[in-house]
Amino acid sequence: MLPNDRRPPRVPDSALADTLLERLTGTYAAAADPVRARAMGAYMRDVAPFLGIPTPLRRDLSRNVTKDTPRPSEADCAALALRCWRLPEREYQYFAVDYLRRHVSRCSSGFLPVARHLIVTVPWWDTVDLLAAHTVGPLVAADPRAVEVMDEWIEDEDLWLARTALLHQLRYKDATDAGRLFAYCRRQAARPDFFLRKAIGWALREYAKTDPDAVRAFVGAERGSLSPLSVREALKNLVPAHGRG
Repeated sequence: MLPNDRRPPRVPDSALADTLLERLTGTYAAAADPVRARAMGAYMRDVAPFLGIPTPLRRDLSRNVTKDTPRPSEADCAALALRCWRLPEREYQYFAVDYLRRHVSRCSSGFLPVARHLIVTVPWWDTVDLLAAHTVGPLVAADPRAVEVMDEWIEDEDLWLARTALLHQLRYKDATDAGRLFAYCRRQAARPDFFLRKAIGWALREYAKTDPDAVRAFVGAERGSLSPLSVREALKNLVPAHGRG
């Protein structure tokens, strides 16, 4: 069984993270816009304060921050992400999410406890969904044993861990474990949380691009237990079976 430790992970020593954080905090702070920051915070329901850096500019600045730096190790990725999560402004966490997405191949399934901490700390869809699809998903795909962790997360009372388990196969296409996806949807169908019901629909809608008949059959069989939101999202792009030529 892979570790699913709930204690905050230790921040590894990392000279690369030291360099990146020094560059990052100086570069982002110089670009802060307090007026825009208030609007961005309000849009994100004030889950965290913002510096007020729009996404295109932030990504340009990030490229300058990472320019001419070496490829990270797993420890470097963990150190950078955990330290960014200790900074209050949301843009630092966006930087970490983008960095992990770029370098997830440098990490093993042993990174999952770090990912778990990021998911449950200052959680909101803006970071959780990207971590689910672009960090957790690839880590699980690379190590078959890691599905055991997803089987634990789908049972967790924390809705963001359950949402991550629902969404981690979002980019798997033909490699999707449909049985597991459908079982996860059944497991969470009765919970009233908007973000879980939306995730069920989104995961099914994405898989419908690969196997529309399987999704149509699943929704038909489970319509009584799935929320209207989940059903609507799942079938959004599907032509009804009776309407096919």
